Amino acid sequence: MTELLSKITQLDNANIAKPIGFHADGQHVGLKHKSKDLGWIFSDVPAAVAGVFTTNQVQAAPIKLDKETIKDGLLQAIIVNSGNANAVTGKIGHQHAKTMQQTAADSLNIDPNLVAVASTGIIGQVLPIDKVVNGIHQLHIAGDSKAFAHAIMTTDTVEKSITIQSQIDGHTVTMSGVAKGSGMLHPNMATMLGFITTDASISPVLLQKALSEDVETSFNQITIDGDTSTNDTVLVMANGQAGHDKITTASSTYDHFKTMLHTVTTALSIGIASDGEGATKLLAVTVKNSESSLDARMVAKKVVGSSLVKTAMFGKDPNWGRIIAAIGASDVTVDPDIIDISLNTIPVMTDGAPTDFNQEAITEALEQKKIAIDIDLHNGSASGQAWGSDLTYDYVKINALYST
Repeated sequence: MTELLSKITQLDNANIAKPIGFHADGQHVGLKHKSKDLGWIFSDVPAAVAGVFTTNQVQAAPIKLDKETIKDGLLQAIIVNSGNANAVTGKIGHQHAKTMQQTAADSLNIDPNLVAVASTGIIGQVLPIDKVVNGIHQLHIAGDSKAFAHAIMTTDTVEKSITIQSQIDGHTVTMSGVAKGSGMLHPNMATMLGFITTDASISPVLLQKALSEDVETSFNQITIDGDTSTNDTVLVMANGQAGHDKITTASSTYDHFKTMLHTVTTALSIGIASDGEGATKLLAVTVKNSESSLDARMVAKKVVGSSLVKTAMFGKDPNWGRIIAAIGASDVTVDPDIIDISLNTIPVMTDGAPTDFNQEAITEALEQKKIAIDIDLHNGSASGQAWGSDLTYDYVKINALYST
């Protein structure tokens, strides 16, 4: 890979509409009390599209519609509402998803089969479709593109967005991503929406391959609370406006595109994990020297998903026994007598035995906003990561009162 291909720059001002030919807007239309709750993304031309969706058997109406919509590999717009999931609402829910699709298509003067629909919020309540329809008419192509990130938030406390640029064949290629998610996150994409735009030119087949492979090491490695949502959606649109030759085969250019995509998805994944409901800490688990990368990822996810580990980190308690117990409870074969564990670089277990660590130093280390849990299995050469948050009193409060 040439040096020209390898340099990726993150821009200071993230914007989902930064890639050439993309636009976005977000508005408050009354689905939530005060904050923005409806937005769209629009491309000047139909774009190649790839999508991945929830693994929950109960799937919201927009999920079913989108799976059909993106089958041909092209998409030009995405309409998204927050405050209501439009999930488990029967036939009327499917009608409402179709209405959102058609209304957005009419407003943008494009084919409805080029419009995806996404919803997030409370499950089991009928979507107030009149508010949505009226709201769609308030959206603008040349609107407030940065407002889109706020329009898709539910219990999120901050927006999650990133914009990067690089060179492909001498052309500047821009890729932007925005996501929402704070709770009901485990471990296969979780209660999250993620949207990625790029002016790169790539075939829909390769775009889908890149996304499907990437989520295994990014979005699927987040876990907040062990619950899997009905609405998880990630969509990538590539409209080809950067001007380079289309990527149609495996090559160094395709590998570089995948690196760009992974840069965006990883940043969004960490952003989501950092903003877990009621969270005070980001937990980043790294497993190395495993027999396979899949084993490493599964161990990391088991540890970061442990409620006992999460509560220990919240309480600044270096209870590494909970970590080794979570490792042993995974489906991965390990030898506990050779495992090393450290917390924010301080060894707490070496060769399967306790380490005589300084209590004051470890307590200070666990006061940090990011807790790195490093695990060395000593039985291979592969590695993997997973991200999550601590489990706090506020998590219980937020979710106990979510629908009231």
